[in-house]
Amino acid sequence: MKKNHWVMDIETMQDFFCVVFIHYKSEEQHSFVVSRFQNDFLSLMKFLKQNIDNKEWHISFNGLSFDSQIIQYIIEIYKDLLNKDYVYITDKLYNKAQEVIETARQQRFVEYGPKKLKIKQLDVFKLNHWDNPAKSSSLKWIQYTMDWENMEEMPLHHTELIDTREKQDLILMYCVNDVLSTKQIMELSSSQINLRGALTNEYKIDLYSASEPRISKELFKYFLSEKIGMSKWELNKLRTKRDIIKVNDIILPYISFKTPDFQSILEKFKALKIDANETKGAFSYSIDYRGVKTDFGLGGVHGAKGGIYEAKEGMIIMSSDVTSFYPNLAIRNKWSPAHIPKEEFCEQYEWFFEERKKIPKKDPKNYVYKIILNSTYGLSNDENSFLYDPEFTMRITINGQLSLMMLYEMLSEGIPGSKPIMQNTDGLEMLIPVHMKDRYLDICAQWEKLTKLQLEHDQYQKMIIGDVNNYIGINTYREVDVDTYFSMKESTPEYLYISRGGKYLYAPTKCKGRFEFSSLAMHKNKSFLVIRKALYDFFVKGTPVRQFILNHNNTFDFCGGVKAKGLWKFYETCMVNGEVEKTPLSKIIRYYISNKGCKITKENPDGRVIQTESGKWLQQTLNQYKGEKPSDLDINYDYYIQAVEKEIRNIEPELLNYGQYVLF
Repeated sequence: MKKNHWVMDIETMQDFFCVVFIHYKSEEQHSFVVSRFQNDFLSLMKFLKQNIDNKEWHISFNGLSFDSQIIQYIIEIYKDLLNKDYVYITDKLYNKAQEVIETARQQRFVEYGPKKLKIKQLDVFKLNHWDNPAKSSSLKWIQYTMDWENMEEMPLHHTELIDTREKQDLILMYCVNDVLSTKQIMELSSSQINLRGALTNEYKIDLYSASEPRISKELFKYFLSEKIGMSKWELNKLRTKRDIIKVNDIILPYISFKTPDFQSILEKFKALKIDANETKGAFSYSIDYRGVKTDFGLGGVHGAKGGIYEAKEGMIIMSSDVTSFYPNLAIRNKWSPAHIPKEEFCEQYEWFFEERKKIPKKDPKNYVYKIILNSTYGLSNDENSFLYDPEFTMRITINGQLSLMMLYEMLSEGIPGSKPIMQNTDGLEMLIPVHMKDRYLDICAQWEKLTKLQLEHDQYQKMIIGDVNNYIGINTYREVDVDTYFSMKESTPEYLYISRGGKYLYAPTKCKGRFEFSSLAMHKNKSFLVIRKALYDFFVKGTPVRQFILNHNNTFDFCGGVKAKGLWKFYETCMVNGEVEKTPLSKIIRYYISNKGCKITKENPDGRVIQTESGKWLQQTLNQYKGEKPSDLDINYDYYIQAVEKEIRNIEPELLNYGQYVLF
């Protein structure tokens, strides 16, 4: 990107319009207002002309669907708006804004696509795929997840007249706050923006605001169209639509089992006929094998037994993952969507896999090929994708879980004294006698020869498992030089470090689900992060729960976040001077558990009421943070301590009976 680009946001009211621009690298700021108090329309047009002439970009949150539409509309009708009073201008822009909002609500295409925009957009909302239902996030929610100090919503309704300067200043401050937070998101997304810039320049496809699935789709289409000699436009129209998928016809011939439990699941799959238009939740089945409940579905297999597992007393914990499992199932078995030539598809798919192995992990192109490899499977089940063929999807997911279970059975039956711990989509963990490691690797090699797939092996010294999606894994120690040791200790404090006998050792830790805290994606709910951190320190470092909670000094880590969708609304009910007061709250709130607070409820017009925190616990909102430390707030520490202890009891009930838990 070039020297001058602008992070921006627009607010449109019935009799008020403003737009704020802040330079993407400096603090330079420009605000333009059209209201009864001032009319900056001419100045705004001069600024927009400068943007166009200098090829400056606008950076926004959901700007492709809203802000860019208003800006382009202004550019197109500006002659009609010149020399008009504020009432005429604000009325025009307000009505256009409502039209744009309605277009989005009805999920129709916007009037001005990216190619029609005079000023190019970088949309951090689209880039991060927060328009996907699974990642759905508003700017307010992202403000919460990145600990933004002020996450208050618009203080005035868009129909309210802005008839005082105080109201005008209030909206302007709100708009500036949104622009600053959007700029922060841009900075946090800088590596992703740079990657998209490089891809755009190399392939001449505008990918600046593209989500990862769209990057995968566009680049696979780009390469495949050249390989099969078909235009991208023609390729984009292709689909394979099906009614019924007979699973018996797609199971690989080498799939077989020796034990009744797994034979039963194979027969269940063979008898299955799937409605290709309704695959989600269409099949579920469970078995209990060697004390571990394992769940099967159309999407994958999952199984784990909660508890703490340690590599001691002659035992080791082996972890084995299939390398690029789903892509390689398609590559090795020559599968492709039915409407795409098989040989060309598989050759291209394999090319991405082989090329990625040659590229260092730090190279952005390695990441791009990983996206393409992993997203292609998902795109085959997307009706809007040129790769759509649900049978291709089912071939991968069903054969994937059955082949992984073959390995699971081979290892369990072939290694005396083995104890299965966990299986999850593309890999498994197992406790085995240390002298059986070679036997373990031999069995894995047999499976690799049979399936033509590859396994990557690792070892854990401990695993703390709540369930298959929530666990901590502590790898075995690895030796590094002294400079690397202290550099890592500074940058990744969640690892374990010891120096002894002149050796510098570290052990990576892997946290998932309820135990994850150091690398949460921006859209994920980070509520009460102090609980996750306390669990980590308890299980990994042996820190007593109460000690950790009482000494923790990050206020945001004591906060939870909730959002209300549709007709649901939040209310705060408090006792004030002996009387009950009920106050409406924002659609997204940040709060902590307090000793003398209120009850926060989520309520629906149909009469349903849900307590944000059930039982005796009281809450205080903190949508505006003013630098308070935990000691400045009336935090009810018992809530957090009890939550941590409940999680510990669920995993290992006896641990809390012995005081401090020491792992090493």
